[in-house]
Amino acid sequence: MSSYRIAWLPGDGVGPEVCAAARLVLDAVGFDAAYLPGDIGWECWRREGDALPERTLSLLRATDCAFFGAITSKPAAAAARELDPVLQGLGLTYRSPIVRMRQLLDLYVCLRPCRAFPGNALNYRDGIDLVVFRENTEGMYCGVEFDRPPEEFYAVPRMHAVPRDAAISLRSITRRASERIVEAAFRYAAEHGRRKVTAVHKANVLRSTCGLFLEAAESVAARYPRIQFESANVDAICMWLLKNPLHYDVIVTTNLFGDILSDLCAQMVGGLGFAYSGNLGEGYAVFEPTHGSAPKYAGQRRVNPLATILAAKMMLEWLGERDKARRIESAVGRVIAQGRARTYDMGGQTSTLEMAEAVCAALEDGRD
Repeated sequence: MSSYRIAWLPGDGVGPEVCAAARLVLDAVGFDAAYLPGDIGWECWRREGDALPERTLSLLRATDCAFFGAITSKPAAAAARELDPVLQGLGLTYRSPIVRMRQLLDLYVCLRPCRAFPGNALNYRDGIDLVVFRENTEGMYCGVEFDRPPEEFYAVPRMHAVPRDAAISLRSITRRASERIVEAAFRYAAEHGRRKVTAVHKANVLRSTCGLFLEAAESVAARYPRIQFESANVDAICMWLLKNPLHYDVIVTTNLFGDILSDLCAQMVGGLGFAYSGNLGEGYAVFEPTHGSAPKYAGQRRVNPLATILAAKMMLEWLGERDKARRIESAVGRVIAQGRARTYDMGGQTSTLEMAEAVCAALEDGRD
């Protein structure tokens, strides 16, 4: 019997290709697991009107963790037009399955490391080693929206300033969620020898929601006097990150700001071909590259699989397989430093599978 049961969710577009590449590396490093396939994403929505069917949720609950490829996201109206004709009249609403998965499984931490591997010509600056902690379950992604607000909305005097033709998206921030994401960031900093945590907000304008987040961050920081704490407005830190990325270490922030900042940080270490994340809860986790499904590249076998391979490395770390995780990261570092295998985003012509094979060869070369 295999040691682990992994829910395997390739998804859409290039998802199956990069997941296959990651599986090649997992097999090469000797990871013993049963991979149980699950349906998720755009094609599932088109067939069934549900991008995250109940059978997939049941699979997640019966496994140790999940590995996720990519899904195609489309606005709800556009998605409805592409439903199976039998389903079009049911008034179904498209929601991102990964956002829904995070909320249903309470995967409240989105952990996104951004490290500049030596020798990567795409690095903005050598030595960058950032970790972004993004709150994963609330904020602007809580899913409470109105195409046309109900009349009761305007019964509140302050709402009279909102035009009646406005669409409204609500931002919900709670003290509990704010404290636990900041606690996760400080705990990570303490366990990994990190020197500083920066809380990112916009409390000078979003006084209620960001004000609560900042207050919670300051409260948690007081319990970690040995770790430096600072806060920054989200607009200012975008500028400062580009000016001096080495000033930052661990960044913690709300859902939308974390989504934006983690892509900015990813671009400084090579782009989305190197960007990966873990969606972590108390007893379950989902690991993924963050580049999306890239449908125009599906089937071309040219997408960089290193983000997905590094997501697999993070999965092994979470499962306690730290030696195997270290070997994969070292192998990826050797491949990048050697510069012989380069996918199109790195200025080369190495295919998705060939890059994975290069990492496997580096694993073999790096055996102790």
